[in-house]
Amino acid sequence: MLYDLVQCPHRVTMDLFGDPAERDEPSPFMQLLWEKGHLFEKEVMSGTGEPFLDLSRYSLDEKERLTTEAMERGEPLIYSGRISADDLLGDPDLLRLKGDGYVAGDIKSGRGVEGNDEDLGKPKKHYGVQVALYTDILERKGLSARREPFIWDINGDEFIYDLDAPMGPKTPQSLWDLYQSCLAEARAIVASQTETLPAYSSTCKECHWYSACQGRLRELDDLTLLPGLGRSNRDTMIDQISTVEELSGINVEAFVQGKKTVFHRIGPPTLEKFHNRAKLVKSPDPQPYLTEPVQLPYSDLEIFFDIEVDPMRGVCYLHGFVERHEGRNDTEKYICFFTEEETEDEEQRAFAEAWQYLQERAHGVIYYYSKYERTIWRKLQDHYPDVCSSAEVEALFDPARAVELYNDVVTKKTEWPTIDHSIKTLAKHLGFRWRDTHPSGAASIEWFDRWVRTRDRAIKQRILEYNEDDCRATRVLLDGIRQLDVRLG
Repeated sequence: MLYDLVQCPHRVTMDLFGDPAERDEPSPFMQLLWEKGHLFEKEVMSGTGEPFLDLSRYSLDEKERLTTEAMERGEPLIYSGRISADDLLGDPDLLRLKGDGYVAGDIKSGRGVEGNDEDLGKPKKHYGVQVALYTDILERKGLSARREPFIWDINGDEFIYDLDAPMGPKTPQSLWDLYQSCLAEARAIVASQTETLPAYSSTCKECHWYSACQGRLRELDDLTLLPGLGRSNRDTMIDQISTVEELSGINVEAFVQGKKTVFHRIGPPTLEKFHNRAKLVKSPDPQPYLTEPVQLPYSDLEIFFDIEVDPMRGVCYLHGFVERHEGRNDTEKYICFFTEEETEDEEQRAFAEAWQYLQERAHGVIYYYSKYERTIWRKLQDHYPDVCSSAEVEALFDPARAVELYNDVVTKKTEWPTIDHSIKTLAKHLGFRWRDTHPSGAASIEWFDRWVRTRDRAIKQRILEYNEDDCRATRVLLDGIRQLDVRLG
């Protein structure tokens, strides 16, 4: 419950009180995550190299009884335990004896901390509240060694979560403070003492309440239906501006006080941006537009680039390109480099061939949608330095030759009457349709998993068609941007 609450308090409400008939079926991707998470735990434990008590075959009260007995006799490492105290219940993956008490840990099939490549090391809040819960239970039972639970992550690294330390240089709040706040909110939700509202975000699409919440958001004309506004800003504004319709009709200056607005952490330029988005959405014939002129490099060869990665196996398994000559769509051709096996040799081969493909078309302009492609290619270069140098990768992605549309164009210089700025949403708004009925990056990961297990050529073809459509959607978006008029607000 606390894990979910960090990302969406309304999911907790819906899980407790929502109509089960309104739940969406779990997506194949979510089912894959559950399955892989369980298998990953087993793999990790089989390779620990140290003895442990395995309680995974037990459940509920019996598991809790056996866990308590194991801690009382001082088992050094307990796997898949169950502990409770008062109204708190937790299933820690690990309980490790430290001195006279225990510290709890969880096994995660993702990275143990978050941050970019240059600033890695910030604890994840949803992991933090989870291990804080286990620590709280241990403290209430008089069995806690210290407030330093741990995470074992996908890379085999162990990260200590110091619950009493500030979460960052600008965040004096500790994970323990956050946990206490979330615990109070969870209790209030359980007791029906607080009302939560749905809010649209990037985490929504894999949630089993997605359809129900989307319907409710549209009924409410909720502010989070505007790109980038988000739950936090909505909650800050809602007492004075509660709907997109209201926001579209405000006088921005009435909410400005000097260099700030009456809304905490929302400055005048940001409020003006949201106001313009609301006006666009509520206009009689909403059409996207440029907020300033856009200069895009020209070449008679345009290359639209998209990759596919399986984060669970840690492999970049597909590099896809659609090339177009002289701006003519009838010249389009799809070229791809696919890993036939999930090995480093195959990953390196596909990367090398994709690199060579682009080197042979050095005069072409490359278009890609987000920084993800550049990030992954930097990692591939670092892992396979024989393919190319770091300087060569940076030269390839120089803005003079390679244009990243999302951050450099869409978010900075365009406005759209859409719920978000994903490539799926924008290309569909421009009339493009994917051949697959349920296209998404998450779905493609599940397809790849099935391909690995079955080697079904039809599944591979589905993956390739999806990747090709993503490349073509990037071309559709580029053409759409080139047709937009410039206007202010």
